[in-house]
Amino acid sequence: MKTLIALLIWCLLLVLCWPLALLALVLWPLVWLISLPFRLIGITFSALFAFLHALLTLPARLLGWKPQPAAG
Repeated sequence: MKTLIALLIWCLLLVLCWPLALLALVLWPLVWLISLPFRLIGITFSALFAFLHALLTLPARLLGWKPQPAAG
């Protein structure tokens, strides 16, 4: 659904201002390539924090504590 909406917005932009739509079409892969290292850093930090959480709660879990299910 998200892809369909993006395609419709791009088609509307193509009708209204075709040079801008073509520029967006060309620059989108470059923006994606530039943002890729930041995504990898985010994944790394997320894994690091999950590891630290598991490490810090290990003694409590060994003593029988069970985490509460997340609300929602």
